[in-house]
Amino acid sequence: MTPSTLIHNASTRRFFASLSLSTFLLISATPQASADGLSLLSLFGDQDAATTQEYPAGAEEMQATYDDGRDNTEISRKTPTTTKEIVSDPTNQRPGTITVDTKNRALYLSLPNGQAVRYGVGVGREGFTWSGRVRIGRKESWPVWTPPADMLKRRPDLPKHMAGGVDNPLGARAMYLYSGERDTMFRIHGSNEPWTIGEAVSSGCIRMLNADISDLYSRVKVGSLVIVL
Repeated sequence: MTPSTLIHNASTRRFFASLSLSTFLLISATPQASADGLSLLSLFGDQDAATTQEYPAGAEEMQATYDDGRDNTEISRKTPTTTKEIVSDPTNQRPGTITVDTKNRALYLSLPNGQAVRYGVGVGREGFTWSGRVRIGRKESWPVWTPPADMLKRRPDLPKHMAGGVDNPLGARAMYLYSGERDTMFRIHGSNEPWTIGEAVSSGCIRMLNADISDLYSRVKVGSLVIVL
C-alpha cells in the first residue's frame, strides 16, 4: 500500500468519525427529539416510527371509574323535604290533639273547623309496636340522645350519650311522651334517615322528617294529648 493510499484512508476515517459525532450532537441538542423520544430514523423522514409511540387522542383526559355492580337507583332516590298537608280530620279529636295512625304511617294534629295537619311518620318495627294515650311531657330543640339501658344491651356498639346535631338520630326536635309523671321512653322526633319515613323501623318512637317535626313542634304545647293507635 502506497503512502498516498494510507493518507486517503486515514482522511476517510476521520471524516466519518466527525460525521457520527455531529449527528450525535444534533440529536442530543434537539429538544423535540428528546421530548418525544424520536429515533434517529425518524429525523430522516420515517414518521411512522414516531407515531407508534404516541398516546390516543384525549388520553390525558381519561379518568378511572369504579363500578361496584350495585343498582344505585334506591340509594340515590330523592326524599321529600316535607310531607305536611292540610286535610279533613279523620280523628274527630279536639283541636291540639295528636293522633298517630301507626297502620297507615300517619300523624294527625287536629285543628279547628274539622281540619287536621297530616304528616308521614316512621313507626316501631315488629315487636316494638305499642298503643295508648300519653301526653307531651317536655320538648327539646336539637336534643341530646341517651339510649335507654335495654337498647344498649341490644346494641352495645351505640354511644352512651350523643350531643344534639345533624348526626343525632333524634333529629332537629323531640317531644318526650309521658304517662302521668313517668317518662315512657318513647318520643316523637326528627330523623337523620329521611328514607325511613313511612316504614316500620324504630324501637317504638315515632320519627318524622326534620322539617315536619319542626312544624309540629311549633304548633303544640307541653301537656298536649297524644293518642297512638
